[in-house]
Amino acid sequence: MKFFNKETKSGLEAMEAAQWIAFAPVVFQSARVLRDSGILKVIDESSSTGVTLEEIAEKVDISFYGVRVLVESGLGIGLVIVNDHKYTLTKTGYFILKDRLTKVNLDFVHDVCYKGLFTLEESIAQGKPVGLKEIGNWDTLYQGLSEFPEKIKKSWLDFDHYFSDDAFPLVLPKVYNGSVKKLLDIGGNTGKWSIASVQYAEDVHVTIMDLPGQLNMAMAKIAELGLSDRISFTAGNVLDESVKFPKGFDAIWMSQFLDCFSDVEIISILKRCYNALDENGRVFVMEPFWDNQKFEVAAFCLQQTSLYFTAIAN
Repeated sequence: MKFFNKETKSGLEAMEAAQWIAFAPVVFQSARVLRDSGILKVIDESSSTGVTLEEIAEKVDISFYGVRVLVESGLGIGLVIVNDHKYTLTKTGYFILKDRLTKVNLDFVHDVCYKGLFTLEESIAQGKPVGLKEIGNWDTLYQGLSEFPEKIKKSWLDFDHYFSDDAFPLVLPKVYNGSVKKLLDIGGNTGKWSIASVQYAEDVHVTIMDLPGQLNMAMAKIAELGLSDRISFTAGNVLDESVKFPKGFDAIWMSQFLDCFSDVEIISILKRCYNALDENGRVFVMEPFWDNQKFEVAAFCLQQTSLYFTAIAN
């Protein structure tokens, strides 16, 4: 790992970074409102000519005062610049406005994480996701996922799928190299991997094991695609140590799943995987590790995402 192993900032730079941290919630919400209100879009459409505050206020459903305080905040954040009272979009502003990765992360943090993270300290002290109560009254996030308010559910699914979808084409040939014909997809969620599997390999049958709510979402999508004859379902709470995993599979697959749980829970899951497979069986685990990333920003995103699990998901 080539990141996080030496001090790189001067004293002044460190103090500036500390102020960014102190005002991070303000920065986040300002950037989000600038995007969602249409202000950044209006500024972007002005191109290099720029646009005044008065002109922006005429095109968005916000008072002149609201436009002024938001755009002034955007100056400090680095989303816009101003010359002769006319504002233009910066590269950072462009990414906030148009970049898919940034949108997925920002929506996830706002809709799923923001309120719940207020309980981070309490969640760590109690060893449970106290922040989940901001979304609903379930023991775990996964029990309630199918019942989430639609906006929150969409942001959660967009986040979950964005990072797995790009990886699937790279690993499908490694999993289905001829020896795997029957696969158990533990924590299969909405069925993304199972669907990709049977579409990739014509002679493969996949069984998804997950909570009933998730299975219902997966069933609907799989039926819509006409794949119900090649994907089966078995309901079960894998965190219940008394729940044994079904046998008769060549391999077990878990994608972005084990990292949701504690070390003790992970060991229990892997032991039951071992007991469910014969001596030739294989377990495939796909997880992103922050200390195995090519880019520092990827490591940063993963480090911060871990706290979502602490306060909300686990």
